[in-house]
Amino acid sequence: MSGVVMAKAKVQTAAPKIEVRERDQMPAKPDSDSKKAKVAVRDLNFYYGRSQALHNISVEIPERIVMAFIGPSGCGKSTFLRTLNRMNDVIPATRVEGQVLIDDRDIYAAGTDVVDLRRKVGMVFQKSNPFPKSIFDNVAYGLRINRLTKSNGELAGRVEEALKDAALWNEVKDRLKTSALSLSGGQQQRLCIARALAIRPEVLLMDEPASALDPIATSKIEELVFSLKKQYTIVIVTHNMQQAARVSDTTAFFLLGKLIEVNATEKMFTAPNEKLTEDYITGRFG
Repeated sequence: MSGVVMAKAKVQTAAPKIEVRERDQMPAKPDSDSKKAKVAVRDLNFYYGRSQALHNISVEIPERIVMAFIGPSGCGKSTFLRTLNRMNDVIPATRVEGQVLIDDRDIYAAGTDVVDLRRKVGMVFQKSNPFPKSIFDNVAYGLRINRLTKSNGELAGRVEEALKDAALWNEVKDRLKTSALSLSGGQQQRLCIARALAIRPEVLLMDEPASALDPIATSKIEELVFSLKKQYTIVIVTHNMQQAARVSDTTAFFLLGKLIEVNATEKMFTAPNEKLTEDYITGRFG
């Protein structure tokens, strides 16, 4: 994807007035969508108190792909990401309308086990947040509190598997009992990914996982994301459009709480369907 060329329109220095027309509120489906939808969102509205943050969002996320969310700050992409595993539930006075279906089951239906949902839909945050524990205990944490292993040997095996999946095992295998806080920033973020993978989720949400990292650490995270899609459905929020072009199969563009366009990433960055998408990608605003 690194060779993806930005759309042809010329960059303007003055930002034009942004107006979302009615047709721009209906996102286009990706050109190629042969895979089964792992996540299906239908007519989703989200409110912080009386303020509506997301407007009538409908999108399908196929299984075992990487979908990137792009858009300017405050456009709703991180808020939308958090609706996919109900992380917004912890914020007072929030409200959701519509449906979020994972494997055809509405996660907002009455009686939904939110703890079980978050085991199925893991999340990695923008800032790495390792616990002040050993490397081993960080990865083992979710396994222990959810009682997902039956023996110390099984626990050790699951920890090793998660660290290998996160491309960290070879760097830490000889110091598993040392503090996770002794790791570099990039290693700490991969440790947090390993912690999320240890409980074997089916969907992995990543909210700007490389935004605070140097280019070398960012490259490792991107390589990891690309390899993990063989096993997981991955949704990543990023401000870095080059990163979206490199790691994702499909890209969704958000603006002012609306989903403007969803498309195959190469098409999105070379010949988007919507003028607003082209204006954002070519730097006319945002």
